[in-house]
Amino acid sequence: MTFELVLVVAAGLFCIGLFGALSQQSIVMIMMGIELMIGGVIAAGADFWHFLAPAAPSGQVVIVAAVVAMAVDMAMGFAVTTAIYRARQVDTTDMAGDLKG
Repeated sequence: MTFELVLVVAAGLFCIGLFGALSQQSIVMIMMGIELMIGGVIAAGADFWHFLAPAAPSGQVVIVAAVVAMAVDMAMGFAVTTAIYRARQVDTTDMAGDLKG
């Protein structure tokens, strides 16, 4: 695979995730869009690391940190979503906006 092809795939993942995050009202679907966006960033980072500096271990560290951040984001997001749903049966962002007070 070429450098440009991987970047196009990464940009596609990011754009699909951005559209999903901005167009949905379900909290879970918004989180899925954010995960696609992070996946696109990870793919682009891995591509830059592989083609520009394959011997440098710093690229691997950045990619592992991004994957860990993605896992923590999903775990915390689903925990908060589950807690909100159990407390008030709210699963969309419109209804969750009323939970301020």
